[in-house]
Amino acid sequence: MTNQREKRNEASLPHSVFSADWLRQAERQAAQETGISLFTLMQRAAKAAFLLAQREFPQTRHWLILCGHGNNGGDGFEVARLAKTAGISVTLLAVAGSKSLPEEAETARQDWLKSGGTVNPADFAWPQDADLIIDGLLGTGLSSAPRAPYDGLIEAINSASLPVISLDIPSGLDAQTGQTAGKVVHATHTISFIALKPGLLTGQARDYTGKLHCDALGLESWLGGHLAPLQRLDASQLGAWLHPRRPCSHKGEHGRLLVVGGDTGFAGAIRMASEAALRSGAGLVRVLTHKENTGPLLTARPELMVQELTAESLDEGLEWADVLVIGPGLGQKEWGKQAVERAENWDKPALWDADALNLLAINPRKRQNRVLTPHPGEAARLLGCSVNEIESDRLLSAKKLTERYGGVVVLKGAGTLIASERGEMAVADVGNAGMASGGMGDVLSGIIGGLLAQKLNSYDAACAGSVVHGAAADEIAHRQGTRGMLATDLLAVIAPLVNPDLKK
Repeated sequence: MTNQREKRNEASLPHSVFSADWLRQAERQAAQETGISLFTLMQRAAKAAFLLAQREFPQTRHWLILCGHGNNGGDGFEVARLAKTAGISVTLLAVAGSKSLPEEAETARQDWLKSGGTVNPADFAWPQDADLIIDGLLGTGLSSAPRAPYDGLIEAINSASLPVISLDIPSGLDAQTGQTAGKVVHATHTISFIALKPGLLTGQARDYTGKLHCDALGLESWLGGHLAPLQRLDASQLGAWLHPRRPCSHKGEHGRLLVVGGDTGFAGAIRMASEAALRSGAGLVRVLTHKENTGPLLTARPELMVQELTAESLDEGLEWADVLVIGPGLGQKEWGKQAVERAENWDKPALWDADALNLLAINPRKRQNRVLTPHPGEAARLLGCSVNEIESDRLLSAKKLTERYGGVVVLKGAGTLIASERGEMAVADVGNAGMASGGMGDVLSGIIGGLLAQKLNSYDAACAGSVVHGAAADEIAHRQGTRGMLATDLLAVIAPLVNPDLKK
């Protein structure tokens, strides 16, 4: 069974992510400052792709290589030359353009012709015995839906039932946002050159990138001198946030967390959030919920302190707590509204989720020591726009949310984004399609709340919590697949992840 962690290839991927626009401009600067030519970088990119193809598909003997009218196509010409030199049959199709090829791409084209290769037109009949496709059609400069003949070639690639390696990015995918305006290549593998781009990690990226690889083309040291605007997070980093406990520590040192929510019929939400907080290491967790939920919650999880939510119990709980989580199963009735109003004036760290976010959207207020965890629908309500607008540029949406509401925002989805009003931003490169089920957000809120209670700052708690959440789901997917995964399945595997020292 292929699991999501294997597909993401996280062990070999860098943690720094640079914007697509910056990389396009920086490539020339990097070449000048390191004393190499742009064509040398193209040759290095082609070699990296060629070696990947040989490693992943060593039995293939006839490669179909599709080249666009740009430097992405130049990479394709170079891959073709390397393959032909290695004794592999190559059929190369190139899209004609109204302008001349960029200098480096034209050099690669001429080298391909000098090697005895042939450049076939885009409408050339595909060979029946091709066993691998190299996608060099469209690179990171795409800003609109692919037009003819690119759209037809992309559709043909996707219909060919052959493995596909995309150079730099699957053709048709937006390198900055991960969005799709039209046809997009479904790659089996994608190799990103120089650095990772945001559009490979969020938005719709996971539907198209296949197994992701990155080759810095020898520019690792040069890149290290530049601050990346986005960090890629995975489970290998958990030890940086979660250190072994002092042997003589006691429960009070690990935080007192108050969890508020669970209106009639929503006991499950508050139970999952509060138990996830316990599993993530919170010292004490008190739950304030609808009175009909108190007995079932105590029976299911006796380690919780459970009370009916009243004005008095909320005031007492807020006085007692170090951290507040409010929203799971809260509802938007007067009962929930009054709880949110009281919580708004609380000055300690807090996490707001679910209906607390919907109520906040009605009465927006900015606050620094708060984590918001919206899914795209809640984010749209918070910003007064459509879900499509949120998803069209998730990085920009996360930034707007921090500007309007302050604190830290966790914009959930495939490639969850964590952003702070200080300008920090990260993408959690964990998780899988099994998480598309009810209750997952409640578990995430509990994990982050539990880490906040253990005195992680808001941004670190949001980052670490998002990674633990997704990595727990990856562990379940590894055991049983993605279909049929339940939010409560994650609870049993949270503890090993929040104790990363056990793996040493």
